Amino acid sequence: MVYIGRFAPSPSGPLHLGSLLCAVTSYLDARAHQGRWLVRIEDIDPPREQPGADRQILEALVSHGLIWDAEPLYQSQRTSAYQQALKQLTAKALAYRCNCTRARIKALGGRYDGHCRQHAPADTPCAIRLALSDALIAHPDNGFNDLLLGPQGGQLERCDDFIIHRKDGLFAYQLAVVVDDAYQNVSHVIRGADLLCMTSAQQLLHKLFGAQPPEYGHHPLITDSDGNKLSKQNHARAIDHSTPTANLLKVFTALGLPCDADFIREYRDKTPAQLLQWATNNWSRSRVNSTHSTLASLDN
Repeated sequence: MVYIGRFAPSPSGPLHLGSLLCAVTSYLDARAHQGRWLVRIEDIDPPREQPGADRQILEALVSHGLIWDAEPLYQSQRTSAYQQALKQLTAKALAYRCNCTRARIKALGGRYDGHCRQHAPADTPCAIRLALSDALIAHPDNGFNDLLLGPQGGQLERCDDFIIHRKDGLFAYQLAVVVDDAYQNVSHVIRGADLLCMTSAQQLLHKLFGAQPPEYGHHPLITDSDGNKLSKQNHARAIDHSTPTANLLKVFTALGLPCDADFIREYRDKTPAQLLQWATNNWSRSRVNSTHSTLASLDN
């Protein structure tokens, strides 16, 4: 198998330390396995995007020595592929229209009850959901071995019929990410543990499209003092492009790489490319599994 990994940020703001951790982790795993590393800009949710954020993200990657192996793919240019995928699922009776409101689902306790499967909505703006039949949920492959966290049980039993096309006309992340991973022949997805719960659903979509799912690995997150993950929604501070060495050393520490005081003194004047080469040579998936870092501990 040719290893193809990817980093797929949404342009809702500049890179913060948590997203740099994700970029570096996917990059190191690809390079350590002589693989290719791609960048995809997931710009399919315009209400959440910031003008110019895609350029800021790409510039931040370059300043940290994270150079991709093909032209970045923009999801906003892939609409026809998502439309075709949606038609495939609809033609197989695997998708249905739904006009249930968030208020109705909240009143049900937050779990969707499949109401619109039996009660087809009138010709009004609707979301489209994937129909998770009992046969699909009970599939023997409903489980996987996480490259960083180890064996994971099936997750589809805890899934509702999830949305693949939104009521506002935008394609949902779950559909777009699978279509693009298959299109780019992505073999390995290394990403944050906050996306672990989506993995079984994405594996299922791959199989419904006749594609081989990638192997997945989920790394621990950097959290703030309250235990919240660093994110744009939580107003995480943008990384400083002018201090790439310091930023990379923080990420290496979070990944469990052997960055003691002697190493830091030796490497603090090295270029990002030199640091990344050292990290690639010392990369270990088993170290990542046992790490957990807070922002405060990395800033010290």
